[in-house]
Amino acid sequence: MNVSASGRHHQYRRLQPRVSHRVSPMTTADHWSRTMITIIAVIVVFSALYQASTLVAPVAGAIFIIAIVWPLQSRLQTHLPKLLALAIVIGATIAVFIVFASLVSWGFGRIARALFAEANRFQALYSQTTAWIESYGIAVAGVWADHFNVGWLLRAIQGITARLNTTVSFWLVVVVYVVLGLLEVDDVKRKLLALRGNEAARITLSASTTIAAKFRRYMFIRTLMSAATGFMVWALATVSGLQLTQEWGVVAFSLNYIPFIGPFIATLFPTLFALAQFEHWQSALIVFACLNLIQFVIGSYIEPRVAGGALAISPFLVLFSVFFWTYLWGIFGAFIGVPISIAIVTLAAEHPSSRWLAVLLGAPPKEDPCQLATTSGTPPVV
Repeated sequence: MNVSASGRHHQYRRLQPRVSHRVSPMTTADHWSRTMITIIAVIVVFSALYQASTLVAPVAGAIFIIAIVWPLQSRLQTHLPKLLALAIVIGATIAVFIVFASLVSWGFGRIARALFAEANRFQALYSQTTAWIESYGIAVAGVWADHFNVGWLLRAIQGITARLNTTVSFWLVVVVYVVLGLLEVDDVKRKLLALRGNEAARITLSASTTIAAKFRRYMFIRTLMSAATGFMVWALATVSGLQLTQEWGVVAFSLNYIPFIGPFIATLFPTLFALAQFEHWQSALIVFACLNLIQFVIGSYIEPRVAGGALAISPFLVLFSVFFWTYLWGIFGAFIGVPISIAIVTLAAEHPSSRWLAVLLGAPPKEDPCQLATTSGTPPVV
């Protein structure tokens, strides 16, 4: 009996083994095992970074500085002996550090002395504020007065000053690492170029070049915006009649290198001083509002447009980086946290398997006007 083509087809399908699309338990177990191993490895790495902060943090600072000053070193050593070029670069780096540290010490020192001189006036203002809060039956006012009083403020300033003094030894270690690192840059590059067929070497060389360029642009933009912030704060203090005008400008300039935390402190201290100087909260509120306006315009409007998309990362990642690395490495971690995040995002973008991480941690994608026009039915304007 002849079988039709349709019948043969159905008979062939019945003879074929059924393939299950379910994931085998072994594959799921392997996936979870790899995930748990990755999480444990990340925890171990960050625990080691916390425990060995005195060893690892200077290395991170040295790598950051090497990435910034290497173009100058490279140009100089094409015309001068390598050691002479290194001496010039190190001398210039140390000079920049000394000038910056002197400005910071001068500004914070004069403000600290002024706050000590106004301690009685601050205590009277705190007592009046506490009495005003207690008049509304708020029981937390007593706790607030016990912990956030003038003594706490003065101890905080003393702690900041002591911390700044202890960073001198830290930066001496960093300078030693910078000297040794600058001598090794060419050798490391030649070793990576020799491994032409190695994918890890290619990714390391390409990512390190990109990261170094981003570091230099980050510091240039951060310095430019810090100078603009310091100038605007100085102008505001001069117009408003606030004392220590130059000191507030220097403090705003230096603290603006630390995202979020720095601008907050640079806004809080002048407001408290204005409250003590003018002795009424309306003037202090105006100073506070103007300082926040300056920080908002420069930090949220001008700086993103100057930086462009090359340094764009998620605002959540910026905030998390500042607090996370501050917890690990203190003040230096607050400064270098964002550059570390920029390096991680750039390194993740170099390999297809980790590119999703760079997309996830990068800045929110901008809407394509052509796509929006096509979706709305309106032809795009060319």
